Amino acid sequence: MGLVFSYFIAMAAAAVVRRNRPGTTREAFNNWPDQPLADMDTTLAVQQFIQQGVRAHYAKLAELLAKKASFASTEAYDEAVDREIELLLALPELQDADVWQYEHLRQFCLELNALVLLIQDTCTPGSCPQMKATDDLLYLCAAHKQPLECSAIDYIVHTLDSIAAQLNSNKFFPSRVTIQKTSVKHFQAIARRLYRIFAHTYFHHRQVYDKFEEQTQLTSRFVKFAKQYDLVPESSMVISHPSDGSSS
Repeated sequence: MGLVFSYFIAMAAAAVVRRNRPGTTREAFNNWPDQPLADMDTTLAVQQFIQQGVRAHYAKLAELLAKKASFASTEAYDEAVDREIELLLALPELQDADVWQYEHLRQFCLELNALVLLIQDTCTPGSCPQMKATDDLLYLCAAHKQPLECSAIDYIVHTLDSIAAQLNSNKFFPSRVTIQKTSVKHFQAIARRLYRIFAHTYFHHRQVYDKFEEQTQLTSRFVKFAKQYDLVPESSMVISHPSDGSSS
């Protein structure tokens, strides 16, 4: 009996606990070994796998940014960043593509909240009374029964809230392991509305946008994702990207 008890004690000690306990230091936060998707035995496996990849992605971006001056050219740096984005977005073998898109859209909403926090002091109903990208592009808020003209910050908050509600709706997305085909059609509308948040920030809060994008490459990742799954028409993409061979 003593040997059996000792065995289970040893197994418990060797087990990796993938959660941050109260009192966890900043250095130790999320500091556990990566886990293959196939070993994640939970209905939230794809979300956990993507978030695991995002943490590694941000760590790699910080590393690349720290040594940006050592790259032979700006193009070489952009290519290195692009490879990291492709690695994060790569569809795992045997993974359902619809679930993969769904979970990435959820993740983009989460990360976009950080950008909203950065612009909330300068993007006000007074400074940005309309939701615009360029002067020719005015967006109406679809979070209402009838599309309305909202201030930019209200549009952004309404959009993120309504998309979060839609993605969490049992009517449209009752499962996290399969997506009903009638719900896949919503991905394009969701992606188009999210892209507008990037576009407004790019054209009207450029200093904040540039700093945020340098650290996160979130727009570049979103654009690559949207192109990969044909979620946003090329004609609607108004932000320049290094990977497109264009400059800002």
